Amino acid sequence: MAIVVNKPIPEFESNATGGIRVTNTSHLGHVVVLYFYPKDNTPGCTTEAMQFRDRYNDFVEAGATVFGVSRDNMKSHDDFKQKLELPFELIADTEEKMCHMFGVVKNKIMYGKKVKGIERSTFLIGADGCLKDEWRGLKVPGHVDDVLEAVNLLKKSAVTA
Repeated sequence: MAIVVNKPIPEFESNATGGIRVTNTSHLGHVVVLYFYPKDNTPGCTTEAMQFRDRYNDFVEAGATVFGVSRDNMKSHDDFKQKLELPFELIADTEEKMCHMFGVVKNKIMYGKKVKGIERSTFLIGADGCLKDEWRGLKVPGHVDDVLEAVNLLKKSAVTA
C-alpha cells in the first residue's frame, strides 16, 4: 500500500536502536520525522545525521520525534549512532519493508552499474498518524531546516485548530 499525504500511514513494525520497537501506532499523539538515508558512515549520510543531531533539541521543542531509517543492520546503526553521538534512534530496515512501503527504493547508476539503492527522503507524520509532508530525492544542505520549519508550522496549526 502506497503512502499518501493527508492519509494514515499503513501498518508497519520495525526495530530501532535502544531496543525500541517502532510501529505505525507507537507514536500516535506525537509528530514523527522519518528520514531515509542510503548507508551508515558514508559522507552524505554522516552529514545529514549530524545536521539532524545538531538541530535535535529544536525538533524536541517543536514536539517531534526523529528517526533515521536505512537498510543497515542494528550493529552498524549502534556503531554509527555512538560514533556521531546521535540523540535519536535509528531504524534497521534490513528487509526493506519500510523502504518499499515509503517508495524510497530506486534504481541508481553507481560506477556505471545499475544498483538498487535508497533515495534520500524524509516524511513528516502528524500526531494523528497521517502523512503531512514528504521530501523525496533531496539534497542534504538546508534540508533539516526545511523539515524543522514544516514541523513548526504543523505545531502552529495544531495550536490554532
